[in-house]
Amino acid sequence: MFTSPIQLTDVRYNAAEQQFEAAVRVLDRGGRRSYACAIKAPISMSFEQAAEGLAKQALRRHRNRGGMFSHLSPSGFARRGGRQAFDSKRWLEDVMAQPLTSAA
Repeated sequence: MFTSPIQLTDVRYNAAEQQFEAAVRVLDRGGRRSYACAIKAPISMSFEQAAEGLAKQALRRHRNRGGMFSHLSPSGFARRGGRQAFDSKRWLEDVMAQPLTSAA
């Protein structure tokens, strides 16, 4: 059985809605998927309990492949063909070599 690592970020309590909210990232063989999760709970709930509830919700949504999510594929970035890399040092040297002109 393969278990998915979970990362919780931006966990906060929304007092107006009386719920804990977080962006939960699930990593697996298919890449990384982020889910916006929320659980109704009193502010007195411990952080550990809230984190466990948010993680369970994300895993349930991940297994069922339901709802909205953000997906990041595991592949690296491919360089665009025919485009030179930007050399900031050379650009700055070119700018400094220009004669000073007055706008007035």
